[in-house]
Parts: sequence; structure tokens; C-alpha cells
Amino acid sequence: MNAAPDGSVIQRDAPRADLIAFEIKDKITKSDIEWMSRITDEAMQAHGKIDMLLIMSNYEGSDLGAKFDGYANEVKVRSVAHIRKYVVVGAPTFARAMIKLSGTVIPVETKTFDLAEEAAAWAHLAEAGPATA
Repeated sequence: MNAAPDGSVIQRDAPRADLIAFEIKDKITKSDIEWMSRITDEAMQAHGKIDMLLIMSNYEGSDLGAKFDGYANEVKVRSVAHIRKYVVVGAPTFARAMIKLSGTVIPVETKTFDLAEEAAAWAHLAEAGPATA
């Protein structure tokens, strides 16, 4: 596992290289979002298509600098063409609604799970097989 500079986010070990998994343990800072964006960007370049899993074990929001980071927003825009499945565990109610809505308007399959259903989220991604297939 790797940790973001401020320690609010860790990269969880994943069973395949085209699956990126992050656990958010606190408030996301500008350095955290840049770290996550760099890992995601490198994975998109290496694999073309990827799956992403976010586990919000203790999400406390984002700093203003994280929300408006230029590089992170650039990666987010490009990710629409590269992310096949976007799965979020433990999303707050407002975020869950946004995730479901975005899945209807962008070509990315989205799915949310309760925090207690983390194993089901991993199983959902395992059943899907490699994103690059």
C-alpha cells in the first residue's frame, strides 16, 4: 500500500494492474488529489482502459485547493474515455446520487456499495474481469 503525502488517502493493493483502488480516510488535500491523479493518469496511459474503486472509510470532504486543482481536473476529464467501471464504497448520500446520475450521462459504468459491502464491491470488479480485455 502506498499513502498520499498528507496520509488522508492510501492506494489499496488490487488483484490486477488495470484496477486502481484508493481508500479515503480523511479530508482530501491538494497534494492528495495530485497524488491520486498521477497514479490514475499513469494507469490510463499504461493500460488504456482501467477500473477504479474508491473506498470512503472516513471521508471528510475536500480542501478547496483539491477541488480546483488544474492537473486533477484535467485527469478527471480525460478519465471519461479511459475508465470502464467506477465503483464507490461508503459514499455519503449526496455523493451516491451524483455517482448514479453521472453513470447515466457519461460512458462509464458506475456502482455504489455501502461501507459494509466492501467485499461485494471487490467481487463485482473481479467478476467483470480485466478492463483491457
